[in-house]
Amino acid sequence: MTRIIDRLKLIFLGLFVILSAGTLVYHVGWAWPGQKCEEAGDWWDWRSRTCARPILISDITGRVIKDDKTRAAAEADAQKARAEKAPTAKTEP
Repeated sequence: MTRIIDRLKLIFLGLFVILSAGTLVYHVGWAWPGQKCEEAGDWWDWRSRTCARPILISDITGRVIKDDKTRAAAEADAQKARAEKAPTAKTEP
């Protein structure tokens, strides 16, 4: 009976160590860099662990927005996106 208990203790201790190490690897490799990247306003791709900065299509194509109405709409969309991303103040009672 004592051998069984000792063996079970070692099995559970080994499982605990393996799962703890796996959790640590996950946080160090994916979770914490992802949070840091998103806090900086960039995009995090968890599959390739890449932190990328979003760029405008006009920067890629070289096209310039010439119409004032379209430019105003683009600026309004950008401000709306920034407002949605901005952290809201939490009020505690």
